[in-house]
Amino acid sequence: STTTIATIATTTTTTTNTTEEMDSNPMVSSLLNKLANYTNLPQGVREHEEAENEDGVRRVTVMGPQMGTFIGVYLPCMQNILGVILFLRLTWIVGTAGILGSFAIVSMCCACTLLTAISMSAIATNGVVPAGGSYYMISRSLGPEFGGAVGLCFYLGTTFAGSMYILGTIEILLTYIVPDAAIFVAATKEDESAAMLNNMRVYGSCCLALMALVVFVGVKYVNKLALVFLAWVVLSIMAIYAGVIRTVIEPPDFPICLLGNRTLKNDQFDKCLKTEVVKNITYTTDLWSLFCESKHLNATCDDYFSVNNVTEIQGIPGLLSGVIKENLWGDYGPVEMLIEKKSMPSVAVKDNTNDIYKPYVFNDIATYFTLLVGIYFPSVTGIMAGSNRSGDLRDAQRSIPIGTILAIATTSFIYISCVVLFGACIEGVVLRDKFGDSVKKNLVVGTLAWPSPWVIVIGSFFSCCGAGLQSLTGAPRLLQAIARDGIVPFLQVFGHGKANGEPTWALLLTAGICEIGILIASLDAVAPILSMFFLMCYLFVNLACAVQTLLRTPNWRPRFKFYHWTLSFLGMSLCLSLMFISSWYYALVAMVIAGCIYKYIEYRGAEKEWGDGIRGLSLNAARYALIRLEESPPHTKNWRPQLLVLCKLDPDMLVKHPRLLSFTSQLKAGKGLTIVCSVLEGTYMTRGNDAKTGEENLKAAMSAERTKGFAHVVVASNLRDGFSLLIQSAGLGGMKHNAVLMAWPAGWKQAPDSYAWKNFIETVRETTSAHQALLVAKNIDHFPGNQERLKEGTIDVWWIVHDGGLLMLLPFLLRQHKVWRKCKMRIFTVAQIDDNSIQMKKDLQMFLYHLRLDAEVEVVEMHGSDISAFTYEKTLVMEQRSQMLRQMQLSRTEREREAQLIHDRNTASHSALNDKSATTSPENVHMTWTKDKLVNERTKNREGNVGSNVRRMHTAVKLNEAVVNKSQNSQLVLLNMPGPPKNKEGDENYMEFLEVLMEGLDRVLLVRGGGREVITIYS
Repeated sequence: STTTIATIATTTTTTTNTTEEMDSNPMVSSLLNKLANYTNLPQGVREHEEAENEDGVRRVTVMGPQMGTFIGVYLPCMQNILGVILFLRLTWIVGTAGILGSFAIVSMCCACTLLTAISMSAIATNGVVPAGGSYYMISRSLGPEFGGAVGLCFYLGTTFAGSMYILGTIEILLTYIVPDAAIFVAATKEDESAAMLNNMRVYGSCCLALMALVVFVGVKYVNKLALVFLAWVVLSIMAIYAGVIRTVIEPPDFPICLLGNRTLKNDQFDKCLKTEVVKNITYTTDLWSLFCESKHLNATCDDYFSVNNVTEIQGIPGLLSGVIKENLWGDYGPVEMLIEKKSMPSVAVKDNTNDIYKPYVFNDIATYFTLLVGIYFPSVTGIMAGSNRSGDLRDAQRSIPIGTILAIATTSFIYISCVVLFGACIEGVVLRDKFGDSVKKNLVVGTLAWPSPWVIVIGSFFSCCGAGLQSLTGAPRLLQAIARDGIVPFLQVFGHGKANGEPTWALLLTAGICEIGILIASLDAVAPILSMFFLMCYLFVNLACAVQTLLRTPNWRPRFKFYHWTLSFLGMSLCLSLMFISSWYYALVAMVIAGCIYKYIEYRGAEKEWGDGIRGLSLNAARYALIRLEESPPHTKNWRPQLLVLCKLDPDMLVKHPRLLSFTSQLKAGKGLTIVCSVLEGTYMTRGNDAKTGEENLKAAMSAERTKGFAHVVVASNLRDGFSLLIQSAGLGGMKHNAVLMAWPAGWKQAPDSYAWKNFIETVRETTSAHQALLVAKNIDHFPGNQERLKEGTIDVWWIVHDGGLLMLLPFLLRQHKVWRKCKMRIFTVAQIDDNSIQMKKDLQMFLYHLRLDAEVEVVEMHGSDISAFTYEKTLVMEQRSQMLRQMQLSRTEREREAQLIHDRNTASHSALNDKSATTSPENVHMTWTKDKLVNERTKNREGNVGSNVRRMHTAVKLNEAVVNKSQNSQLVLLNMPGPPKNKEGDENYMEFLEVLMEGLDRVLLVRGGGREVITIYS
């Protein structure tokens, strides 16, 4: 029975453990089930149809994502790509740039979108893309900063696209459908363009209000109309191709009238004749009245009219007419340039001043290749339409690449064929006539269409309406997605909307920005603005793909395999080139806007971790830099204190001496490496949580004191082992500390046990053996905080032993910081009675001059016996330092040789120094005490312990008197820190020695060099 109970107990325990495991790690089957049923519905893309059930509870029914590639991606892309520019501007671009120029423009733009689509397909097929489309893809690939910048660029692009479509709608309405509806009518010829712009502004604003209202009332209406609009676009394109085929059989009759070689507006006359003969009587025509003062044959007429003949030619000669040869090359010109057919004869006249008042066709804007690129580019945008509906697709990862690339291929074919066919069928002067004035105010593309120009007029009108509505539907949702991510704080308000998720506030802002585009009122001026924002967006999509591919991120596994980083890079370069080609100043403005958004998000601290590529890039760069750093030890010129700060935590896990961190940031001025560490006693299993809390508190204290660096808390069986471990292993590769900063153990005498000071001395010994510099701050809590500003005072350096020049370097580094900037630096050096102190002072001033340090120099004379024991058995200290100063007096060639010798010696590795024999010839001056020299001197001067202790105390008292006398009121005193005794029995005496040395001084920094030169006189 006992066995049974034991078995049951064991089983119960096992079951409990298994249950715990089950709770933390779900079963595979349940996980797969969740994934299979995963649906990610876009936020408010579909109207939530709400119905009340019997209990009065509101029920929301939402359709699951059911769209395939054709309906979900291909058609929306087609509808977004084909639009206003194709119908209203492509003929004019072909006429102005010529077939070859237009072909280049179309090819560049289509190549750009194709490369972008390839990159986009790779990103879209790398995991599930929820609603939010392109913004979501970029932000999750490149991080919140890039995501926000691109998202807002794309938002502004879509919004300005809305205003461009509305302007297109109004242009069609007022120019081709109801020209009489114009509110503003020009009194003179000069005011015509201004009147047209004002009409656009008034009607555009009304149209925008109407569209915004439709979008506000409900998206389902937009969705229902989408199919109608798409049908008209397809019908219009078919009408164009049908018209081209018809020109082969029977070209349409659209006569144009030329006076000499100048094109005339033919809406004010019917017959292209100056006079006509009826029953043998010559009558003047309507055309005569436009150029002459009266209808009489003897009336005074315009000079050019008098000397040139009137000719009537066909506006659409047809595909087989050979007009393609004339239209191959471009015809750019300034504003108000007459549109002329160069091959026609023309007699020039001197006075052309009245030409503007005559019914000629003019250029309404100055034309040049780069302008046309900017105007044309919006006609290839819209490739994101599929990825924006990623939430509605049955299989987004399959549909987005296929649908988008097919749509781009189809539309590119349509555009390129249209460029060639327009150039081959239509007369050049008609192509360059933007508003169809020479063909009785007909839409130029319409003249080519079959069965009637009205098919194209109505088709383009609906196409622009539909595209405008779609922009006004899409843009607010994009803004809402960005606002809900919370990366741009001031946009938070736009995340809210109606109960069903409709973004009301975002719609208002979108309408406001759209209105700015409408107030510009010119389609040709708005198009380049939106080109910029779209190009910026595409540039980042390509960058995202290139970065992910080059970093080989483990999570980068797109299902779409036909991508390569070179294609993405090419796409990125093409986007950047097109930006500057189409308008360099708009490009700069767009970049500044994107840059400002990026910096703003970075500044506000986007607390988002999306596993983005830029983090990966930083990791790669850091790894590369660390590996490079380790290849060679740093040169003296590059030496800077890389600090390991040993902090103590109180029982509440809070930092005991936060001023230690302030002093660190003052010493670093934000440069170099700082590792702030602490040690907890115990085992990691029991104190793991304490270690985490302590680390968080350290980080909080560091950010409060503006100390940039890393925090680390380790748990060890005792403090000494912990500190030893940190001194040996903190840092990584070439980024290791070279100096240790700690606080002086203030109450070591009163402490019940001797651990505090024994740990301190062991730390000193370990830093020495690790060849690291040591800084010990006394009264650290009295040191100034980062907010204080010392108005005056001095930083005093007591230079007794030269150990690498760290004493000189520290005050210089401190004075770079705002706190210490006003303090002056003073250097005190101790001379023996028989030294030439005047000469010594001069030498030291010269040395400081060569070191480029500003400091006052004072020489304090003391008896040799008073300082002999300062560094224990080092009796050659003064001689060594005097020799170093004497070095400054050597002749130049000797000095250079000497410096080279010192340099060679100091750059040699420590191990070499240790292995080197201790017999150094006297003329080879050691700048730094090396270990062998120390041992040598120690063996020479081995003395009884008792005598040396007494002598040490005598030294400390005498030196302390001198220091207090000179530096009692200084802001900071820096002293050489002598090394601890070899014999551990003398440890307590050593602590007493240091205590006496610092007595009566408020802020003291004891400095012990790391055994290498840290300062140099050479550039």
